[in-house]
Amino acid sequence: MTSICAGLAGCGLSSMTSGLGSGILGGGAVSAPAAKGVSEELLLHAAKSDGEVVTGALGSTPGCPQMLIWAREKHLTVYEGGRTGDGLSIIHQGEITKVARECEFAPGQVTIKFGFSGRVLMGPKGQPGIVQLPVSAFITDGNRERVQSDTIKVDVTMPPDTPIGYFSTVRTLTLKIQEGARPADYKLFVGFDKASPEATGQPAPAATPAAKGGKRKG
Repeated sequence: MTSICAGLAGCGLSSMTSGLGSGILGGGAVSAPAAKGVSEELLLHAAKSDGEVVTGALGSTPGCPQMLIWAREKHLTVYEGGRTGDGLSIIHQGEITKVARECEFAPGQVTIKFGFSGRVLMGPKGQPGIVQLPVSAFITDGNRERVQSDTIKVDVTMPPDTPIGYFSTVRTLTLKIQEGARPADYKLFVGFDKASPEATGQPAPAATPAAKGGKRKG
């Protein structure tokens, strides 16, 4: 079994200094978690220590599919009532800043443990509480065709005493390798799902009677 890790300086961090200053995190050195490999704890620490860690994933690790933040979907701005472009109507702004992945190989397939983290800034119309971010993860093959996807809802706690919140999520997926292809021929992307109700500032559609009480997917 082979394990590969990338994106967070080898996933082994010793100590960092917050790049956000004392106004939010209190300043000074921040001790990194001792966990090895991809973990929510390590990714969250990396997000809070912005500027001290490589942004995005290192794409040169042999074997494991490269992981990238989809450039056009790295940021998400949610407006009250769908009033796009009105700065005074911003509820919150999200940003994905860090990604990491590691792989386990088996004949004809690869299992990818991947994660991402980032931050949310509260806007003029925002309130403390739970913010839900819609994120899409998808894999493309050597022909840039999407072969697998995953929809992820990320809950972020916005504290009452500061306008910024942080998030991290780790997931696992298994990818079947097409005949004649290699795991390194594939790429894994993450980005905000801007077509979802959570991204438009509109309430989600009400559940149909048949759907009520059903199990939640994802």
